[in-house]
Amino acid sequence: MTSANPAKSNRPQDDEEPLPPFSEQVAQQLGGARGMIESSIPVAVFVLVNIVWALTPAVIVAVLAALGIAVFRLSQKQPIRHAINGLFGIAIGAFIAFQTGKPEDFYLPGILISLGYAVAMIISVVVRMPLVGWLWSVVADNGSMRWREHAGLRRTFGWLTLLWAAVYIVKVIVNCVVYFNDSLTGDEKAGILGVMRIALGVPPYALLLALTIWAVRRQLRRNPIADPDVLPGLTTT
Repeated sequence: MTSANPAKSNRPQDDEEPLPPFSEQVAQQLGGARGMIESSIPVAVFVLVNIVWALTPAVIVAVLAALGIAVFRLSQKQPIRHAINGLFGIAIGAFIAFQTGKPEDFYLPGILISLGYAVAMIISVVVRMPLVGWLWSVVADNGSMRWREHAGLRRTFGWLTLLWAAVYIVKVIVNCVVYFNDSLTGDEKAGILGVMRIALGVPPYALLLALTIWAVRRQLRRNPIADPDVLPGLTTT
């Protein structure tokens, strides 16, 4: 005769590691303060070298700066994901600028990517699968789509996704105003676009991420989920 052990059957598995707090995961996604600084270095280098020298040296030095950051991180046995992503983006922009001979084209891929993000986010809301919710599930819930069962979270992720899309649209418009301004020289465009690339890079994303965290926690405080394990990556206290 065997006896059931309800305490054991209802207890989560011991080998499942709990996720860190959502705010800590956000910081990890941004690469921390060091990652934010390192992501700005190649762009700043490109702008400065292009001003004091020329396009070709600026492209070469920017790529070398991004590559140097990746190699240094690798030598320190540190994660190089952010450095590799930055190197890939810098390399594409550098290739286009080098081929066209226009320094402002260094920023063209970023403008197009921002436009693509905005369009994808708007479409995701239209089809009722807001992208911010999907991204949040990857960051905070091991890819689970259980948030879709929570009506409040679905609404919250919907307006958050539209807000993110609006920010991307504003970035595209501001950049296009400079990019297509015929009264500016190529070097002047590149300099202004470089400053905007840094100013409109991490700061808006950090604010949006902070707002996302606040909005989700606020929603869960108003409409808590019965099962505390449904959203393991987010605490509401």
